[in-house]
Amino acid sequence: MTAAVSPPRQRPAPPRTKPLAWLALAGIAVYVAIDVLLAFLRPGYSLIYNAESDYGRGPWFWVMDLNFLLRCALSLAIVGALSQMLRSDSRTRAGLALLVTWAICSGLLAFFADDIEGTPQHGSGVVHLVLAFIAFTAITIGAILISASLRSDPAWRAAAPVLLAISVAGAVAYLLLGAALKHHHSPGGLYERIFLGLELLWIAVAAIAAAVARGTAAVRPG
Repeated sequence: MTAAVSPPRQRPAPPRTKPLAWLALAGIAVYVAIDVLLAFLRPGYSLIYNAESDYGRGPWFWVMDLNFLLRCALSLAIVGALSQMLRSDSRTRAGLALLVTWAICSGLLAFFADDIEGTPQHGSGVVHLVLAFIAFTAITIGAILISASLRSDPAWRAAAPVLLAISVAGAVAYLLLGAALKHHHSPGGLYERIFLGLELLWIAVAAIAAAVARGTAAVRPG
């Protein structure tokens, strides 16, 4: 006689999930506010041609450095929230690892100022470019992996298609940014801001879904 297979039991999500999700959302709001503030503090920089990192050179450099550290913190917060809610499969684990990579590299950017286009290249500028490349590549792939994995999770049925669409749009912006960097005086600053905006939007949507979810996690019977 074939034994009946009982369905997965459900348990409440860990109590830290929602606070971490709300912390990520608050971090995004402050991050965007600081970016807007920097645009007014440094009006000589173009939102179309100058990279966001250019604010890390010259007056008010420390404000941009704080924003890099904030981006690290809010990213780790969403990783913490998602790691407690999502089913553990290879794509999810790889995606979360890539988000941690994005977070750490984002924070390290605060300690290595970039070189503004047209100025002499310094060691810190080279390190900054390498860290930014790793960070941008990591979140581009990580967001797609997690979004694709969520499509098979009933608890994320509503949010998964939105997250996947945003992550694919972010990948397109990533490719546009890469192409723009090959040409002088290209609108790389604009493409970078679109890319960062989309990835922060992805984090925001994931955080909102985690914050408002009733919060259950599947537990297989032992």
